[in-house]
This record gives sequence, structure tokens and C-alpha cells, in this order.
Amino acid sequence: MEVTSFTGFTDEALGFYDGLEADNSKAYWSDHRAVWERSVRGPMVALLDELAAEFGAAHLFRPNRDLRFTPDKSPYKTSIGATTTAGGYVHLSATGLFVATGYWRTASDQVARLRAAVADDRTGSALEGLIARLAAQGYEVSGTRLKTGPRGYGADHPRADLLRHKTVTVARHFGAPPWLSTPQAREQVAHAWRTMRPLSAWLDEHVGPSTLPAARRR
Repeated sequence: MEVTSFTGFTDEALGFYDGLEADNSKAYWSDHRAVWERSVRGPMVALLDELAAEFGAAHLFRPNRDLRFTPDKSPYKTSIGATTTAGGYVHLSATGLFVATGYWRTASDQVARLRAAVADDRTGSALEGLIARLAAQGYEVSGTRLKTGPRGYGADHPRADLLRHKTVTVARHFGAPPWLSTPQAREQVAHAWRTMRPLSAWLDEHVGPSTLPAARRR
């Protein structure tokens, strides 16, 4: 069933993922595929289409899990997720709607630039201010971090905690408020991405993409 305009995510969508978490099997997927198409994939595609003018083209992740390198052989992801070129990440699961942006993976040259920018009083203080403002609005800034501070930076550095970061992300879990099943959900996602955009801009300016050969980016 093709969805031509975004009207929200219904309880049927959340119920689909409740069921999938309980029975992550090909049989369940086959029996409920029409629900996924109608209430999950269709509305997500419509949402991304309506956000594209501001946030760019989207990439919708496939529902099947990559089972090659994990002992968990559950065949399906328990959420539907997508990224956009100028917005961020959005997904829907049994617990509701989630949005995020930032740098989830970094190569060694990116980590070095991130640390240098955090250590610098001007750029590091700017990042601290961004994080404080986001936290005050209910957003969570996190990321992969070292257990201790990196070499070359003293434990007494005023931003010692931030220096432990190898990645930086910002996210908000909306859950399943009443507006989730209405077109207002589109505006909530758009507002969140706009609010998080200054952190992405900081990362783009001071970290940017890796310049290492692909084989050396791990």
C-alpha cells in the first residue's frame, strides 16, 4: 500500500515492533509484512519525502540484520531507521520515535582533530556551550569514550571529560506521545534536527571527514 502523504505513525506500527521483539522470525515477518508496509515503511518514506526539501535525500536502512559477524542470529531489526544528507538520523521502534545526529564513527585523523578542537579554549568552550544548551532543551550528547584521558592531555584540563570522546552524537528519544500518530510528528523531527544542527556544524568545521585511505579508517 503506497502512502502519499505523512499522517503520523499509528499504534499499529508500534504494535508491529512489539510483536517482532517477541517473535523475531521469518514466519512473523511474513505474516505481518502488510502491516510493516502500511504502517511502518510507508509512513517513514512519506515523512522523509516531506522533509527532503530542507534536510536532503534520505537513505532508508534495510530491515534485515547483517548476521555475518554477530552471535545473535535474529533476522530482523527491531526498528526502522534512516539518515538524511543534511539532517540526521531518525528511527521508529516499539518504544516510539528517536532522532539523532553527529559523528558515530571516526578514523584516527578525525579523533586527533576532535581532541585538538576540544583542547583549544575558543573552539572547546564553544562546544561546551552547545552541549549545555542542548542539555537544557532535553537532548543528550554522548559518544564513544576512552576510559581515561588521552595521552598528551593533563587530567586537570578544564574539558578533560570531553577529551575522552572519540565520537560525538546528540539525540532525543521522544517515545510515543499523542502527536506521534498525527502530521505533527514531522514538525517534531524537523525541529529536533534544526536544534541539533549547530553541533553538527561544529563537527563539520573542526573535525570533518577522514582523509585517510579507506583501509586505514578503522
